[in-house]
Amino acid sequence: MPRSLRIIAPAALLATTLAALLLGLWIGGAADPRILQDPGAVVRYGLPAARTLVNLSMAVLIGSLAMAIWAFAPERPEWRTALDLAAASAAVLTVASAATILFTFLDVTGQPFSGDSGFGAQLAQFVTTIELGRLWLIELLIAAVTTVLCFAVRDRRWVLLALVAALATAVPLAQQGHAAGSSGHGQAVNALLVHLIGASVWLGGLVALVFVARGLDRRRLPILVARYSTFALLAFVGVAASGVVSAWLRIGSFAQLFGSGYGVIVLLKTAAIVLLGILGVAWRRAAIPRLGGPGSTRVFAWLVLAELAVMGLASGLAGALGRTATPASIAEATKPAGVGSTPAEVLTGDPLPGPIAPLSYFTDWKFDLAWTLVCVFGAILYVGGVIRLRRRGDRWPVGRTIAWLLGLAMLFYTTNGVLNVYEAYLFSQHMLAHMMLTMLIPLVLVLGAPVTLALRATARRDDGSWGGREWILWAVQTPYSKVITHPAVAAVVFAGSLWVFYFSGLFRWSMVDHLGHQWMIVHFLISGYLFALSMVGIDPVPYRFPYPLRLVTLFATMAAHAFFGVTMMTGDGLMLADWFGAMGRTWGATPLEDQRTGGGIAWGIGELPTLALALVVAVQWSRSDDREQKRKDRAADRSGDAELAAYNAMLAEQAERDQRRARRV
Repeated sequence: MPRSLRIIAPAALLATTLAALLLGLWIGGAADPRILQDPGAVVRYGLPAARTLVNLSMAVLIGSLAMAIWAFAPERPEWRTALDLAAASAAVLTVASAATILFTFLDVTGQPFSGDSGFGAQLAQFVTTIELGRLWLIELLIAAVTTVLCFAVRDRRWVLLALVAALATAVPLAQQGHAAGSSGHGQAVNALLVHLIGASVWLGGLVALVFVARGLDRRRLPILVARYSTFALLAFVGVAASGVVSAWLRIGSFAQLFGSGYGVIVLLKTAAIVLLGILGVAWRRAAIPRLGGPGSTRVFAWLVLAELAVMGLASGLAGALGRTATPASIAEATKPAGVGSTPAEVLTGDPLPGPIAPLSYFTDWKFDLAWTLVCVFGAILYVGGVIRLRRRGDRWPVGRTIAWLLGLAMLFYTTNGVLNVYEAYLFSQHMLAHMMLTMLIPLVLVLGAPVTLALRATARRDDGSWGGREWILWAVQTPYSKVITHPAVAAVVFAGSLWVFYFSGLFRWSMVDHLGHQWMIVHFLISGYLFALSMVGIDPVPYRFPYPLRLVTLFATMAAHAFFGVTMMTGDGLMLADWFGAMGRTWGATPLEDQRTGGGIAWGIGELPTLALALVVAVQWSRSDDREQKRKDRAADRSGDAELAAYNAMLAEQAERDQRRARRV
C-alpha cells in the first residue's frame, strides 16, 4: 500500500470538505454580514468551520472504534493503529467542541471576545442556563471522557465501553438539530441521530481502513474491506432514509426544495450521497473481488480517494446546512402561550390531534425513523440468517420465524401507529403502549429465539477478531448477564419497574424529554424480554426455575400488575396533572376518567400476555415430561428393560425373604 495514501487521503477529505463548506455558505447566505448584531467575519466563518470539524472528528472517532470492535484483531498492529487514531480524533473533538462553544456564544450575543471577568461570567451563564449552551457543554464533557478512555484502554471489552461513550457524543448534536418544543421534534431528533451515527461509521470506518492498510498483506486487506463494506451498506440505508426525513421536516414543500438556498444545498448533498452509493456498489462488485491480485493496491487507493473526496463534499455541505435558515420556519411551533399557541402545542410542540375513534387504530400514524429502521434491520438480519441455514441444509422452525416477524410488526405499530400519535395526550393510550412494549412484544420476540439463530448462522472467526458470534457468546456469559437473566432478578425488575417508573420522576422525564421517552421504550422492551426469556425462552441462559416455580413467579407478577391497575382505577389524584390535565382537550373522557381507563388496561389487558406466558410454561412442562418419558423408553429399549427386570428381581427377593420369616414364626 502506498505510504503517501495516509497523507493524500485525509488531505483530499479536508480539502473537499472546506470547499463544499464555503460553497454551501455562499449558496445559503449563512456567512453574509448581518444587519443587527453582526458577530464579524471570524465568527461567521469560524462557527461553521468548528462545527464541521466536530462532525469530522466525531466520525473518525466512532468509525475507528467500530472497526476495531468488529473488524480488527488485538494481536495485530491494525488494532493499535485504530485506537491511536480514535484517541487523536477524540482529542480533536474535545478541542473543536470548546471552540464551538466560544463561537456559538459570540454568535448568539453579538459581543466581541474579551478576556475580562464579565465576559467569562456571561459565557459560564450561557453554558449552564441556556439549552444550546448546556448541550454543547455536555458534548465537551462526553468528548473529554471519551478521550481519556481511548488513551487509557486497550482491552477489547473496555474498548466497547469507549465506543458507547463515542456514540453518546452524537446525542447532544442530534438534540441541537431541531428545537425542543417545535413541531416534529421527536422525529427530527431520531432522524438526525441515525444520520450522524450512520455517516460517522461510514466515513470514520473508511479513514480507519486507510490508516491500517499500510501494514496489511494482500490476503488481509480483502477481509477487512469486506467487513467495512457491510458497515457501509447499513450506514448508507440509514443515512439516505434519515436525510430524506430531516430534509422534509425542514423544507416542508417541493417548491421550497428548488426555490431556496437551503433546498439547493440539500439537492447537492443528496447527489453526493447517491454518488457514494454508486461507489459502494463499485466496492462490492469490482474492487473487493480484485483485492489481493496484481494492481489491487492501486484500485484500492483510487476508490478510497474518490469516496473520501465525495464524503468531504457531503460533510462540508452538511456543515453549511447547519448554519442556513430553513424554509419551514419553526417560529410558529415554538411561539409562547398566549400568542396563538394551544396548550398542547406549548407542552408537546405538536397540535392536539382530533378525537380518537375505532378507525384511528388503522388510519392514524406518526412515523419514527429510528424504530422503523430497528424493525426493518431486525427482520432483514433474521431472515438472512434463516436463508443461510437453509442453504447449508439446516432446518429452522417456521413458527420461530413467524413469531419474530410478528413481534417486530407489533413493535413497528406501537412506535409508529396510533399509540405514538395519542400517547402524549391520553394516559390510556400511553398505558396500552406500555403493556405492548413490556408484555406482549417481548413474549413474541422471545419465541423467535434470535440468539440461537445468530449462533448457528454466523461463522466462527479464526483471525483473532470478534464478529457477531464471538460477541454474543461473550455477552451471554458475562457475570452481569448471569445476574439480569436470573429468573428472580428478571421478575423483580419486570414487576417493580411498573411501580418505580410511574411513582417517581421517571414518568415525567419520559413525557417532557425526548431522550427520556426513548429510554422508556428501551427499558420496558428489555425488562419484558428478559422476564419472558427466563420463563419460556428457547435461547440459552445460565439458569431457569423449575416449571412449578415458574408458574408461581408468573402468578406473583400477575398480582403485582393487578394491584397496580386497581390503584390506578380507584385513585382520586391525577398523575402528571400539569401535563395530562393541561392539554386543553375538550373531547373524550376527562383526564381522571382516562387515567382510570389506563388502570383498567394495566389490570385487564395487561394480564392477558401473562396468562399466555403461563399457558406456554404449561405446554413446555408437558412436553418436557413427554421428552423425559421418551428418553426413558429409549434407554429401556437399548438395555432390554434391564432396569425394570432388576426392579422386579428386587421385589421377588424381598417377597421370598418375607415368606422365610413367616415360616420360622
